[in-house]
Amino acid sequence: MKKFKNFLLFALLAMLVAVPAAAKHKNFKVSVYVRAFEVDKMKDTEWLESTWKIISSQLDVDKIYLETHRDLLIVDDATLEKAKKFFEKQGIEVAGGITYTISEPNDFETFSYSDPEDRAMVKKIAEHTARHFDEFLLDDFFFTSSKKDVEIDAKGDRSWTEYRLQIMNDAGRNLVVGPAKAVNPKVKVIIKYPNWYDDFQGLGFNLEDGPQIFDGVWTGTETRDPAGNQHLQNYLSYNIMRYFENISGGRNGGGWVDSGGIGMSMDRYAEQLFLTAIAKGRDVMLFAYNQLLSVALSPNYRGPWQGLGTSWSYDEMTAPFQNGKETVTPSTMARIADVVLRDADELCGKLGNPVGIQSYKVYHATGEEFLQNYLGMIGLPMDMYPNFPEGRKTVLLTQQAATDPNLTEKIDKQLRSGGDVFITTGLLKAAPEKIAPICELDCDDLKAIVNDFGRYGQSDKDIIIPQVRYRTNDSWEVVSAGRPLTGGVSGFPILHRCIYSKGTMYVLTIPDDFGDLYSYPTGALNEIRRRMSGDMDLYLEGPAKVSIFLYDNNTVIVENFNDEPVNISLVGKAGMKKLTDLKTGAVINMTESTQAVGRRGGTTPRTSASMPLLPHSYRAFKYE
Repeated sequence: MKKFKNFLLFALLAMLVAVPAAAKHKNFKVSVYVRAFEVDKMKDTEWLESTWKIISSQLDVDKIYLETHRDLLIVDDATLEKAKKFFEKQGIEVAGGITYTISEPNDFETFSYSDPEDRAMVKKIAEHTARHFDEFLLDDFFFTSSKKDVEIDAKGDRSWTEYRLQIMNDAGRNLVVGPAKAVNPKVKVIIKYPNWYDDFQGLGFNLEDGPQIFDGVWTGTETRDPAGNQHLQNYLSYNIMRYFENISGGRNGGGWVDSGGIGMSMDRYAEQLFLTAIAKGRDVMLFAYNQLLSVALSPNYRGPWQGLGTSWSYDEMTAPFQNGKETVTPSTMARIADVVLRDADELCGKLGNPVGIQSYKVYHATGEEFLQNYLGMIGLPMDMYPNFPEGRKTVLLTQQAATDPNLTEKIDKQLRSGGDVFITTGLLKAAPEKIAPICELDCDDLKAIVNDFGRYGQSDKDIIIPQVRYRTNDSWEVVSAGRPLTGGVSGFPILHRCIYSKGTMYVLTIPDDFGDLYSYPTGALNEIRRRMSGDMDLYLEGPAKVSIFLYDNNTVIVENFNDEPVNISLVGKAGMKKLTDLKTGAVINMTESTQAVGRRGGTTPRTSASMPLLPHSYRAFKYE
């Protein structure tokens, strides 16, 4: 009997050990990526335990990714197994990672996928990783920038884009996924795509085939300093998540944020994390272990707007807090991530599926790069798709739709069904022959300098725009601009319309510097938003650098990316009654009014609610 009791006790204990720790977050996982350099240091038990204590005392982690290779450093079997077992003992899920670089400091030097020796090394690394993990992720650099003689000879008469798309498809199938699954049939191989998606095809990232070759995708949501050399606007941290979800058939594992931009303020780092989460990411990855360990909290991260009651408080993040029985004094950026993600986790449980204005981006298309992110920053909720949207009231077409050979027929069908199509001046210039059957318009190299938008207001600077020319009385200007427009001698379309069958095609003028969209006056932005909101229950009125995020369960978030407070309004259809704050429960009643439509005095009923938004802050509501 005693032996039987002992057996039961042992079995119970074994079951308890085998049960993974409860998830620390309710609506997404929080993961940490560990570079090979730091994994290699984990052979030192003291270093491993002491560094993990610093991070884990400030941040709740659900999963950790242990990298096996970077810059020709391959972590040995014993160290990988030691680190893996250590984290599993902490109740943390463990997966692997690979960065296929030869030398990051040397302009991210990649492998040559036509070189037999490099190909053998790539295969060896995949097999090594699959022996230790049932899941591993490829960091940003599974592309090739190599132009060695062997690559030049292999390319032949193909363009670099054509060659690289084909060679990287081959490498994915035959050097990574195939060999890994031969070693470990259970392994899942995930590709993490970085943030510069509009240039992918030139380096071999294949968004059309890659999601089918690999078991899933991950998303780089780092936007850092929007003025940096990539020009990645804040909104990209949300928009790219939605795009990769759409191209992967719902297999986008999560978003990936690093410390870039934290020098601008703590809020810039917080915004990237928050946008990744509210895009309904299944996981938020923090890159990387070394940054969470060594990027120390600093008063320099406290923005001038702190102390006003903004959404994220630097003072809260740096104050001592209770972690179980231990009082922790925050010391690194890990604490910032924890506070932001706890807040986002609570909110995400109340949000439905994201919805927005569907924009058509042909695979591997170029032109008007990253424009949708600038549009998101002027309050147009974006949702990018690789196929022409069907069944929508509004479709957005940028220059990235120009290569579709059937574009005219698709526009015709949308308009005949009673929907609207918004095209940009970039598309009009790139493919005038595809637009002419709908409306005869011209947009070439002629420019105009404008600053006066007439009844819609004045811009705060001169703006260079392309000139759109049209056949008088065949189509009409909705919003115009000149220098000056009122009392001037010339005006040029900013928003132009052409009635066709049961629908309307609009032309949206995009300035030469996309950032000048932020200088369009509020009145002009409001009119553009109103016209483009056919599929939305609500649209935004207010200045630029304020974004709106809508969900299919009647919830909405508005976020201010300005350094100053702003006043905005949420405008809905007639009969909408109120907004309920998802955080505080406070109710804002909506007011009925009429909206002037066009120049001939027509009006339409609407409801609206006005509110202030603090700098670098958001508000979330349920509307009914």
